[in-house]
Amino acid sequence: MKERLKELRKSLGLSQEAFGKRLGVTKASISRLENGANSFTEQMIKSICREFNVNYIWFVEGQGSAEIESDIDYTSRIDQIMAGENEFAKATFKIFARFEDEDWKALQRLIRKYLEIEKETPSF
Repeated sequence: MKERLKELRKSLGLSQEAFGKRLGVTKASISRLENGANSFTEQMIKSICREFNVNYIWFVEGQGSAEIESDIDYTSRIDQIMAGENEFAKATFKIFARFEDEDWKALQRLIRKYLEIEKETPSF
């Protein structure tokens, strides 16, 4: 984990002091974690993952991607679609924006039903 901590900190362009400040710890604490002098507590691991939007499994085990998709990623993509030329995609988002809770529940039921039927139907 110490290597991933250092990799994360450097990828964010943060000094040990700035990184630690966001977590409420000192520069020395971050230094000791990075050089292996101190062990990571579960609380520290969770704080790092939460504060820097890091995948817990990646941080602890080194598996998968470091980043967690965030709502910001989706918002950015929606903005791109709405500014683009795909009129069908824009119209779809405009329609969905008018949905109420019951509409979303009905759509969910419809999609689940479709998937159930699809499983039962032989391929074309």
